[in-house]
Amino acid sequence: MKTFTDYLYFNTSRHREYINITGDVEDILRRSGIKEGMILVSAMHITAGVYVNDAEQGLIQDIDEWLEHLAPFKKDYRHHRTGEDNGDSHLKSLLIHHEVIVPVTNGKLDFGTWQQIYYAEFDGMRRKRVIVKVMGE
Repeated sequence: MKTFTDYLYFNTSRHREYINITGDVEDILRRSGIKEGMILVSAMHITAGVYVNDAEQGLIQDIDEWLEHLAPFKKDYRHHRTGEDNGDSHLKSLLIHHEVIVPVTNGKLDFGTWQQIYYAEFDGMRRKRVIVKVMGE
């Protein structure tokens, strides 16, 4: 089995942002030369996540509102006693999760209809990264 690793870097302009990274992941897959296997896409920060869903703007707004409803910004998180103010960002990351694994078939991401890979930033405006690891033959 071969492996190929690369990184994506982000410095978002907003505190919360959702970025379609499917094209970037496909580019890494092409460069890997791997035709059959899987690809891991994982946020390397505890206030960000990676998920697979539809690339429809209304749905992205719905996801953002749902996350804010479940883990709203508020000043009284215990985490804030450390001097931080991003307790909600940690909780949102737990809801989205930090990684996805996508099958690779015939050198392509083996998605269902409409599926895309998104990077979800919940504590942005600073440099963050995502690891992309392709594994297979």
